[in-house]
Amino acid sequence: MPTRMVKKLVGSVELLGYSLAGEETVIAVPELNVGFDFGRAPRELIAIDHVCLSHGHMDHAAGVAYYFSQRHFLDNAPGCAILHADLVEPVRRLLRAWADIEGHPSPAKLVGLQPGEDHRIRRDLLVRAFAVAHPPPSLGFAVIETRNKLKPEYAGYSGPQLVGLKKKGIEIEYRLEVPRVAYCGDTAAGAFLERPEVTNAEILLLECTFIDDDHMHRARAGQHLHIRDLGRILPRLACKHIVLTHLTRRSPLKRAKQLLAEMLDADTASRVVFLMDRPSGRRGQSPDESR
Repeated sequence: MPTRMVKKLVGSVELLGYSLAGEETVIAVPELNVGFDFGRAPRELIAIDHVCLSHGHMDHAAGVAYYFSQRHFLDNAPGCAILHADLVEPVRRLLRAWADIEGHPSPAKLVGLQPGEDHRIRRDLLVRAFAVAHPPPSLGFAVIETRNKLKPEYAGYSGPQLVGLKKKGIEIEYRLEVPRVAYCGDTAAGAFLERPEVTNAEILLLECTFIDDDHMHRARAGQHLHIRDLGRILPRLACKHIVLTHLTRRSPLKRAKQLLAEMLDADTASRVVFLMDRPSGRRGQSPDESR
């Protein structure tokens, strides 16, 4: 069955997503069992147990109720939406309204976070919320792998010696955080771009909404990124891979790729892809996506 979702291998991680500004943004990372924004809840998202909602605009949040309803229909566990704490009650009201419409409630887990707060989704993986430069309530999210590592000063100790230290209450390990994926949602440039879980993420999902010079005022008014912003932002990032999302239909992908190549050095450019860049003529592709 045709799908609007783009499948993209970024490094060793497979992304499934679709993102056009004002229409729909939804991204799934099946390997991590995490999604970012609901879009219109395509079937690829229904299997994802944890979905981070960046903000409440319809193109990012329209599928919230459908996601929980479909999981209930398929007899799956309820699923979990991770969102700004200020959005929890409005989303609860939305789900109650749909329960009245459908005739039954769909179980849902809602986890409200403030910037800087964490939610652990499995033993070695957590989601950290951070503030972005977009009208509140809005959040970005970093999915961080956590590992316990032996402190260097104990590297030569034997097993029994380490056990003895632990029995004495001595901390012999430290926690290492490895940011796997960071998602910034809709945003202008801001201090979040200096956060270590963003600038050092293996994969950074960052918006690029406008590309025309005469649309700069629209970018500023809506607190979005313009491609001219990326010329100074991207070279400062240590991310292995940067995936650009949220182009408008008025921003031809071919032109966006050309402009970006002109303003970036070769090393930085080699780390950047557009989510919606897929082979032209693929069934289900929007006619404006490849031009």
